[in-house]
Amino acid sequence: MEILIKASQFILSLSLLIVLHELGHFIPAKLFKIKVEKFYLFFDYKFSILKKKVGDTVYGIGWIPLGGYVKISGMIDESMDTEQLAQPIQPWEFRSKPAWQRLIVMLGGVFVNFILGIFIYIMLMWSYGERYLPNENVKDGIWADNALAKNLGLKTGDKILSVDGEKVKKFRSLPLEFINGNNYQIERNGAVLDQEIPEDFISQLMDRGKSAGNFLNVRYPFVIANVQKDSLNGGADIQPKDIVTAINGNAISYYDEAKQALAEFKGQDISITVKRGATSKEIPVKVSNYGNIGVVFSGTSLKDLEKLGYYDLADFEYSFLEAIPAGWNKSIKTLTDYMKQLKKIFNPNTGAYKGLGGFISIGSIFPSEWSAQSFWEITAFLSIMLGFMNLLPIPALDGGHVVFTLWEMITGRKPGDKFLEYAQVVGFILLITLLLFANGNDVYRHLKDYF
Repeated sequence: MEILIKASQFILSLSLLIVLHELGHFIPAKLFKIKVEKFYLFFDYKFSILKKKVGDTVYGIGWIPLGGYVKISGMIDESMDTEQLAQPIQPWEFRSKPAWQRLIVMLGGVFVNFILGIFIYIMLMWSYGERYLPNENVKDGIWADNALAKNLGLKTGDKILSVDGEKVKKFRSLPLEFINGNNYQIERNGAVLDQEIPEDFISQLMDRGKSAGNFLNVRYPFVIANVQKDSLNGGADIQPKDIVTAINGNAISYYDEAKQALAEFKGQDISITVKRGATSKEIPVKVSNYGNIGVVFSGTSLKDLEKLGYYDLADFEYSFLEAIPAGWNKSIKTLTDYMKQLKKIFNPNTGAYKGLGGFISIGSIFPSEWSAQSFWEITAFLSIMLGFMNLLPIPALDGGHVVFTLWEMITGRKPGDKFLEYAQVVGFILLITLLLFANGNDVYRHLKDYF
């Protein structure tokens, strides 16, 4: 059921983005009186799931869910219909129109993607506002209890001040900032230190697969989830939701402090102080030779941590007018972050190419339970990502067509049809290779995590 829910959201989001992207080409083509022969969701090689002709255009749904297209008369596109180009130019064809009109038609899909992403972010800000933990409110620093954080040079208690010279606003954005960044600044024991992010950090992250988890965490109180009944302290008066506040009389605030303190009392009888509701209770316990007391530590949500007084969350509500700049800023941040990631992918030393993913990766970012907020947040991200990817100057993408048209507008020389045909083939082969590599990465990571 979980896979079905994720897949359904993925297909719905992808279909929406494809239809609107192609509509961005379709509308200006119609406005400039260019004949549009096909408007398709997904590709229809050999046959269609559904199709209907209305006027000059066949509308349909193909069976290969790798995108979609509009077939514009007189344009070399995904259909590779070169027979039409051998005929005399007709006034309703794409190639008969002035360069500025052709440029608008080709940029239409990208324009719609960017506008859609911005619009969704604005509506999300207006509808839900923002609630997050400001990085500056993590007063006692982070919890660096994993190899990745340590490889970065981080220690528990470090306060992260900036990444690449930019102050980090939201704590939850720190992992992405480290993935995209090159250096960072921390405060440790009152001293400000500048550190380099290892060039192969993304490679380290990908090599650990699912075990990497979230490598940066806030510090949590020692909240007890349950007691192991067959442990040394199975009969002790310890209850779920107890919060350990002292070890053998020494006050502690966080779980990492408790671990360190218990390690000093291996094999000894000590006491712990717990907060239970509004009261405190001292309980005698035995410490094992491994430095634990036989209880399960409970992770705590940020909302509960706020109630317990550990962190203050920021909570913003926006009027519609206030949501416009907030949504715009969110869109720009999404785009710049994606551009940074793409830059690292093209640097083999970073190992970022290992993180390149296909349909499995994209589908997996959707939640296993329906959430309108999450669905639209992901759809906005994918819309901006799709818009940027289509702007890349690769033949077979909108960006490739744009480059050739701009060349024509600047030089006054139009590339020949044969050249455009060969460029389209090269671009198509490149995209297929990239698609196979990305989805192969997905399969490899899945098998690696499984075995």
